Amino acid sequence: MIITKDVHELPKRNTRFIDTRFDLQNPKWGEYEFQQEHIAGAVYWHLEEHLSDMSKVEGRHPAPSEEQMTRLIQTSGLQYDDQVILYDQGNAPFAARAALLLLWAGFPHVSIAREGYSRLKEVYPLEGGTPWYPKTDQQLTFNKELLVTEQDVKNHLATGGAVLDARSSERFKGNVEPIDPIAGHIPGAQNLDWESLKTEHGLMKSSETTGLFQQFSKEEPVITYCGSGVTASPLTIALLEAGFENVHLYAGSYSDWIRNNAVETSK
Repeated sequence: MIITKDVHELPKRNTRFIDTRFDLQNPKWGEYEFQQEHIAGAVYWHLEEHLSDMSKVEGRHPAPSEEQMTRLIQTSGLQYDDQVILYDQGNAPFAARAALLLLWAGFPHVSIAREGYSRLKEVYPLEGGTPWYPKTDQQLTFNKELLVTEQDVKNHLATGGAVLDARSSERFKGNVEPIDPIAGHIPGAQNLDWESLKTEHGLMKSSETTGLFQQFSKEEPVITYCGSGVTASPLTIALLEAGFENVHLYAGSYSDWIRNNAVETSK
């Protein structure tokens, strides 16, 4: 289970930190900041170089392949018995994206520092540069049902299943579309903006999300999506933490859907 925690709740032993700070408008920013200063011992995972397979055409940030994820885990020196703590700049989706991929890859001990780097640096020692870890031979057992495809979404909608769009209301309605060439949403989807998970202390913990999800059954399958599979990640994790038993991320998301399918608008 992935757990979103305050800094004082994070595990203190056998921990491995992963820095996922990123800026979609300035993709080099996070890695630059990491080189200047980061939590001691952390490794850096770049959204587009490590947490996506940009050679694929299924959306703007396609999920990495199993082979790519295995290489990332091994070259980062990670093993299944590690306590992995992920952080980004706070109130951002990037640590959640990495956490979801770790869950997909079978990691059992994963935490997100919900308050972000600025709070972590008050508690943990810092360093600059790039740390080195010996490569592991950890073999991964993937949860193949966690990430779903365009066809899976179609099949799910045909049964009346819930599909949640994590983008803003304006993008969902089709009133604006700043990124993708076609405005609107997947027909039959419902809107639940991921930014509703933000608080002054970072992303909501499970005890705070009850009201957001009360209209949905925890026993029924739910599929989440956004523009490219990034901002839907915090929503997916929030559902898992709230006790939903059958949650899936449409990794290609809206930017994949519009390649071959019609959309709806609700202006």
